[in-house]
Amino acid sequence: MSRFILAAAFSVLLASPAFAEEPKLISTTGDWSAYAFKENGGQVCYMASSPTKSEGAYKKRDKPFALITHRPAENTRNVFSYIAGYSYQPGSDVTVTIDKVNYTLFTHKDMAWAKDADTDNKLTQAIQKGSSMVVKGKSAKGTLTTDHFSLKGTGAAHDAIDKACKPK
Repeated sequence: MSRFILAAAFSVLLASPAFAEEPKLISTTGDWSAYAFKENGGQVCYMASSPTKSEGAYKKRDKPFALITHRPAENTRNVFSYIAGYSYQPGSDVTVTIDKVNYTLFTHKDMAWAKDADTDNKLTQAIQKGSSMVVKGKSAKGTLTTDHFSLKGTGAAHDAIDKACKPK
């Protein structure tokens, strides 16, 4: 599973063509893995997982991933993003439910993000303390998908990216 996570997350995290390094696996605990790489001279660290179960009649879907990213050089940490594996319906929202608490993400193409840093931090804390996460979204063709994630290993994965990136 980690090779798929590495490839998908790497393609999303490339914010600039000037990067010089492929992500390196830092650790894997439970269902989550932690990675680090250099981008424009700065360290980038992220933790990622794919669903343990997906529902929806979407036949041509790439593998979905949930990620939490630190970019200390850009003074960002705990940025939650979701790669759906398909293009979202324009203007649609994604719902992330962690142990019965809902969070709303905005979408663009095949990605979804929290609206602000405060929501990113709340999501990150809930992911570390929770036991399960469900992500619901609607494709451009109107297909509703529901992805189920285990949160086992999130605390260790987050500790690993904190240690590797030393965010402020």
